Amino acid sequence: MIYDHCEDFQRRGEEWENDTVEDYLGALASWITDSPGSYRHLGEEMPPNGDWTFFARALSAAVIYE
Repeated sequence: MIYDHCEDFQRRGEEWENDTVEDYLGALASWITDSPGSYRHLGEEMPPNGDWTFFARALSAAVIYE
């Protein structure tokens, strides 16, 4: 998953909303904080202790999350 993000950034980094490490990590933290609302919007239950799917979603969301 992370390798895919690196490859995607190398190909399309100019399209990423958060194109610096600082912006990406800030967006990652924000998405994790706001994730209960995201899960509600999708009609899904939030994993009580997180899981790898949650982490993968967070990494993907941080690319574009504002």
